Amino acid sequence: MQKILDAILADELDAVGSLDVPETYRGVTVHADEVDMFQGLATKDKDPRKSLHVDEVPVPELGPGEALVAVMASAINYNTVWTSIFEPLSTFGFLKRYGKSSPEAAKHDLPYHVVGSDLAGVVLRTGPGVNAWKPGDRVVAHCLDVQLEHPDGHSDTMLDPEQRIWGFETNFGGLAEVALVKANQLMPMPNHLTWEEAASPGLVNSTAYRQLVSVNGANMKQGDTVLIWGASGGLGSYATQFALNGGATPICVVSSPEKAEICRKMGAELIIDRSAEGFKFWKDEHEQDPKEWKRLGAKIRELTGGEDPDIVFEHPGRETFGASVFVAKKGGTIVTCASTSGYMHQYDNRYLWMNLKRIIGSHFANYREAWEANRLIAKGKIHPTLSKVYSLGEVGQAAYDVHRNAHQGKVGVLTLAPEEGLGVRDHEMRAQHLDAINRFRGV
Repeated sequence: MQKILDAILADELDAVGSLDVPETYRGVTVHADEVDMFQGLATKDKDPRKSLHVDEVPVPELGPGEALVAVMASAINYNTVWTSIFEPLSTFGFLKRYGKSSPEAAKHDLPYHVVGSDLAGVVLRTGPGVNAWKPGDRVVAHCLDVQLEHPDGHSDTMLDPEQRIWGFETNFGGLAEVALVKANQLMPMPNHLTWEEAASPGLVNSTAYRQLVSVNGANMKQGDTVLIWGASGGLGSYATQFALNGGATPICVVSSPEKAEICRKMGAELIIDRSAEGFKFWKDEHEQDPKEWKRLGAKIRELTGGEDPDIVFEHPGRETFGASVFVAKKGGTIVTCASTSGYMHQYDNRYLWMNLKRIIGSHFANYREAWEANRLIAKGKIHPTLSKVYSLGEVGQAAYDVHRNAHQGKVGVLTLAPEEGLGVRDHEMRAQHLDAINRFRGV
């Protein structure tokens, strides 16, 4: 592994293909024999620092259409948190079902799960049938794993019945020194970014692009007003950038003055600090408070000069969904990609059907959408939201911070990269965007 790393650090990437791939590598894992370790605990009390391990594991066999990548950096997503606390169910069920799908997939069904759904690194090897990529290519990876052997996936790969999220529903993820991906997950690494910066947008940037911009999501247009929950977070920070870059007006909902300031630094002007406003959408565990929905709607109209949101960018779920349906304009769209506060949503359907609103479900992105989202990063139109970087050995703490929402934007992880700040090729372009690249750092 050291020889591979030395070649990458020296930017002698043509030599990578001639170097031996090691038999083992370090990866962040959960263990099948520990899935009951948090039994009886509340979700908030489950601690990823206890369940995430750094193990030496065998390099997986390379199959057709696949690539092995030397991972320089990765990032933490909520799916890693869910994996680490075994909620809403253990990911070993995903691996077992995938392992039964084909002889080639059987290698994923193991008593350990190497996690992680982001990476930036260098291609080490490619399997039979891979022509677009070669050893030595600098790449990032999106997290859609799909075989494309079913007709349903050929108009939109997210509709393929064998679509999975790499590093969550498959093994050999990106929080490791080596990762196994499908070749159609790979995209060019933006040359003006460091390894850790390039690794951080993948999952959330692509998810926000499909959810807000794509015709498969809200199909945002110029002039739209977009209400964005958690606008300074991993998803919301990209939604805010897409709205501003695409000629829409974001209304950024945050929970502190510090988060509001981050949104202002991105260029947003309309901001709601829900903590300062004291919004409480639930009277108790069972009953919502429509008066609070109306109060939120009034606040939005105050900011917009009387306009309701054309689009509501939803991901908190249970806590906010009733309010989201209420405040969307007549004929407007509520687009949801997650439920971090709970999956069982409640809303007053009268405000949906009588006002011709739409609820759209959105999940990650297809290759085209991920490629377009990455292209905007490479062009300097959209910027990473990296706030803090951990070492591979500190992944448990990194996931714990995300679990407790003690972070902003994205949390990065150095895997093979020995330190931050490496990997930049286009220093001139970087200098033009340095403030934007760093605006989440240290927050």
